[in-house]
Amino acid sequence: MTQTHSASTGQQTKRSRWNATDLGLIAVFAALVAGSALVAAIPVGGLGVPITLQTLAVILTGLALGPGRAFAAVGLYTLLGLAGLPIFSGGRSGLGILAGPSAGYIVAFPLAAAAVGWLAAVVIRRTLKYRGVFLFAAAMVTSIVVIHGLGVLGMMVNAKLELSKAFLADLAYYPGDIIKNVLAVTVALALHKAFPDLLVRRVRPLGAPQQ
Repeated sequence: MTQTHSASTGQQTKRSRWNATDLGLIAVFAALVAGSALVAAIPVGGLGVPITLQTLAVILTGLALGPGRAFAAVGLYTLLGLAGLPIFSGGRSGLGILAGPSAGYIVAFPLAAAAVGWLAAVVIRRTLKYRGVFLFAAAMVTSIVVIHGLGVLGMMVNAKLELSKAFLADLAYYPGDIIKNVLAVTVALALHKAFPDLLVRRVRPLGAPQQ
């Protein structure tokens, strides 16, 4: 019995339920995403879809919180913006933004946070070496498949662009996303080093004090 329990010490498991700390983290990261949207945006092309720090904040949220809490945080931000708070890039808000060329990116944000959060949880639980490389790969795959994929779809639907033209318009955001993903992974690694239980909870011996 002792051997079995000792073998479990140091293992990691998924966080099974949210507490007040989790709810606080959701609120903090939702505010972080909102704040990142208010930083001066860089206009790109003629479609009105600017380069902002939002994607950095979205990816960082997923890398730090995991799929459930990250989806809740970014989803909360998105819902508040659609409800009328001026927290989208350029101070925009309201349901009307879903008819614009940037609609695909906005819809993608909560999904991307959940996707990269799930991948991050797998990386944190199963790797020690090259963890930063795996997290960066997770961030890039999520950016390309979810954010850019839905972004291109949004431009095709709302801006009536052909696939090739929407894809070329979207390529302008790749260099910035590479840099932002590097920064997001760097910050996430520091957070997980400082707070090992932030994403996954370590299994403790019976009777050990809870933090």
